[in-house]
Amino acid sequence: MSIVLGAIADDFTGATDLANNLVRAGMRTIQTIGVPDHDFDPGDADAVVVALKSRSCPVAEAVADSKAALEWLRAAGARQFFFKYCSTFDSTDQGNIGPVADALLESLEDDFAVVCPSFPTNKRTVYQGYLFAGDRLLNESGMENHPLNPMTDADLVRVLGRQTDGKVGLLDFVTLQQGRHAAIERITQLRNAGCRYAICDTLEDSQLEVIAAAISEHKLVTGGSGIAQALPAEYRRLGWLQANKDAGKLSQISGPELVVSGSCSQATLGQIAHFKENHHAFALDPLTLAGGDGQVDEAIEWALPKLGGKPLLVYASAPPERVRQAQQQLGIEQAGQLVEQALARVARELVSAGVRRLIVAGGETSGAVVSALAVRSLRIGHQIDPGVPWTETTVNGKNIALALKSGNFGGVDFFSRAFEVL
Repeated sequence: MSIVLGAIADDFTGATDLANNLVRAGMRTIQTIGVPDHDFDPGDADAVVVALKSRSCPVAEAVADSKAALEWLRAAGARQFFFKYCSTFDSTDQGNIGPVADALLESLEDDFAVVCPSFPTNKRTVYQGYLFAGDRLLNESGMENHPLNPMTDADLVRVLGRQTDGKVGLLDFVTLQQGRHAAIERITQLRNAGCRYAICDTLEDSQLEVIAAAISEHKLVTGGSGIAQALPAEYRRLGWLQANKDAGKLSQISGPELVVSGSCSQATLGQIAHFKENHHAFALDPLTLAGGDGQVDEAIEWALPKLGGKPLLVYASAPPERVRQAQQQLGIEQAGQLVEQALARVARELVSAGVRRLIVAGGETSGAVVSALAVRSLRIGHQIDPGVPWTETTVNGKNIALALKSGNFGGVDFFSRAFEVL
């Protein structure tokens, strides 16, 4: 077996976001949950995305898991490797983006990689090294209130510089406007100056195309899913990839529909409010969950007789002040685990009861749910909204349509419209 691109993603929804863009650009893509077994066969896939849960875990664990994924992808024959993190670059000053990138470069015996989190379609852009979410600096966008990785600095040269002992430079907007050859020349200058990384300015997709053309034969690319959508065209130019107009074809799957949400992002809170206008919803509360399984049992009993009608929603999403209250009383880690475990159990029990179309909102929640369902791989289908595709997997011998949504992604009507896409 041999694949063109081997990718390592630091959370499950981020992996799906990346895989979605690869499929849209014509690459047949499989997403695995964790490092695959040695005998795993990706079939006709052009790309394999290994989804880890390494964004917020201890640095040593993130590095070890990422290196294990790299070794599997190398054995599978990947021509290029991709380290995928969120377009909001969320991590701590200790990592995990810098340490993982350092470890991957070392394993590949290389000394340089671009850093390109931008995704202009989703209003994530970088200018002069500063990351914007919409028209706001990252640290003024709501990400400063992130419950696990609050982002209080938008200067990515500075942020990454605190996570690595390597020098961080800038591949600037003016250079990228001059095209591929100017970008290659600037990269050469940065490498000669001892830079290990270059933060990439990007305001439009045209800059992503220039970056992709300049780094198509680099051993390692790091970034969000935006740059990935520009890479397949370069692979075709190099003769590594054949054209494919139906890379996202999935089976037809029908049956009861469910949404579970643990994300507390502003986007997801808006989607929940919109969905509740015309659908049944059940809210879980971390403080109540701390008292035992009673509320989870109640949610399952509430949902069972309603399956097969309109899509249902079970959620633990809450505004920042409510999240802080729960974290203060329970601790950040325990509050998060209670929510993840509760929603994972709800999803597992209701899939066993017949749910065949499932949406999960939130990266940590998605990780807990796919683990509870014992999902090992996903075939990536067509896009619902930028960054979020439907996927197909098998649970208990039955095909399931599954969408894993990053908290910040999707329009306000995402939940209801996603089922209409199917």
